[in-house]
Amino acid sequence: MLSHLPSLGVGLGFRQPFKSDLFLNRQQVDFLEIVAEHYLDASWQKQQELELLAAHFPIIPHAINLSLGSAEGLDTDYLRKLAALIKQLNPPWWSEHICFTKAGGVDIGHLSPLPYTQEAVEVLCRNIASLRRWIDVPLILENITYMVTVPGAEMTEAQFLAEVVERSDCGLLLDITNLHTNAVNYGYDVHEFLQQLPCDRIVQLHFVGGHWHDGVLIDSHSQSTPVEVWQLMEEVVARVPVKGIILERDENLPPFAELTKELQKAREISRSYLC
Repeated sequence: MLSHLPSLGVGLGFRQPFKSDLFLNRQQVDFLEIVAEHYLDASWQKQQELELLAAHFPIIPHAINLSLGSAEGLDTDYLRKLAALIKQLNPPWWSEHICFTKAGGVDIGHLSPLPYTQEAVEVLCRNIASLRRWIDVPLILENITYMVTVPGAEMTEAQFLAEVVERSDCGLLLDITNLHTNAVNYGYDVHEFLQQLPCDRIVQLHFVGGHWHDGVLIDSHSQSTPVEVWQLMEEVVARVPVKGIILERDENLPPFAELTKELQKAREISRSYLC
């Protein structure tokens, strides 16, 4: 199923400040990724914005608050709204994070890591099976950054990601900036990490730069892409023909021309490995 997904090229995570420049540079942006929550319970203005974007670009919804790792199951009201948005856009795939954002009915406000255990795998797979009753569009799952590691691991993070996507029959949204950030902060080898992933499951990539704070690399989406992330991108696309690559820039926004330069560099890396 994943091999038959269309190749969308290189695109941008849409943020409202990009809107004017985006339409002045349409030929340099192949597709857009939207934060799904920005368009749930959308105002008339946001709905008009979404319709305008969808009329000119392929759109991939990227959800952040489904909380696939929550042991108590999924919020059906939220799921109903998300399903309606995805039906409206009819994308080739959509994405969420391998994490939890709610516990005991409380929204904790950030993407929290799961323990790397079989029990957590079971919870994720059960929730994914449940959401598929609402949404039949292919789902791809993203690796997150984390400031703490949860004790009790029964496997490595890479083995956990592999187990989740294989068992749930999902694709992988490999955030190579997140991978680089975690490797720096926790001292593991990114190349060994990649060797443990099922490369045929990688559908999409995220990339951007972060910043240092008190000796810790922060995934702030606030800087241009560092050389280490470009090298990781090259390593991944040399192994697998990914279907899409998205630049996620959220803070310290530069002139739009700087973003298009990064998009072009990603496009050149991707094209250099096309058969």
